[in-house]
Order: sequence, then C-alpha cells, then structure tokens
Amino acid sequence: MSSQITQSPWQTAALVVARLIFAGVFLMAVTFKFMGMDATAGYIAAAGFPFPLFLAWCAATLEVALVLCFLTGAFFSQAALVAAAYVLFLGFAFHGPSHWAGNQAEFGFFVDHFSFLAGLLFAAVHGPGKVLSLNSGWPGRA
Repeated sequence: MSSQITQSPWQTAALVVARLIFAGVFLMAVTFKFMGMDATAGYIAAAGFPFPLFLAWCAATLEVALVLCFLTGAFFSQAALVAAAYVLFLGFAFHGPSHWAGNQAEFGFFVDHFSFLAGLLFAAVHGPGKVLSLNSGWPGRA
C-alpha cells in the first residue's frame, strides 16, 4: 500500500535549505582543502595519522561526493549516513578529549560536531524531499 505524504510549502523549503546548508558546509571544507592541501596534510599529520597527503586527498574526494549528493538528492540517505560517520570521526580525531586540556575551546568544537551529526541522521531518515531531487536511494525503495 502506497501512501502519498503531502508537504506544505514551508516543509519543502526547509528541506531544500537544509540540503543547501549541508552542501555548503562540505563545499567550504573541500574548498579550504583545495586551497591548501599541504596545510590540510600538515593538520592531519599533527593529529598523528600516517600518509597525511593521501588522506587529505581522500577527504577532499569524499567531501566533493557529499556536496554532489546533497545538491542533487542522489543517494541522499546514504550520503547523510556516510557524512554522519565522517563528522563523528572528525570530532573525536581532531577535537576529542585528548585536545581539551590544551585548549578548552576544543570541547566546544567537539560538541558542535554532535549537533551536525544529529541533523545528518535526521536527514538520512527523512530523505531529500521531492523538490530538486533525483531521489536515487536504497535499492528496491521507491
């Protein structure tokens, strides 16, 4: 049994704005990486990860893919779940408890990741909406 859920104009607008915000955050992140890939690699190396330049390029590639998914709505739920895992990893790896003693502002950065994580999980559950969306999603799901 298929049910059609009607969205009000404000709900539709909210979904589009949310997708633009998600895309914008990752677009800013990847832009900074492309403007200074060596600086990004240095930041990754300072956190203790091996192969920092390779990981910087991997992060940039992932972020470009996320931007495309959020803008088009293609594979939106999957992208939101991947982004949620990525944001959780970034929170712990670069702003986690080991960083708090040196700079209490790091705790605030850490907590901010959870707000973004919550939004991404909510988006993964509810999808991209029907406006300006390719709606490619889980196999076998309409």
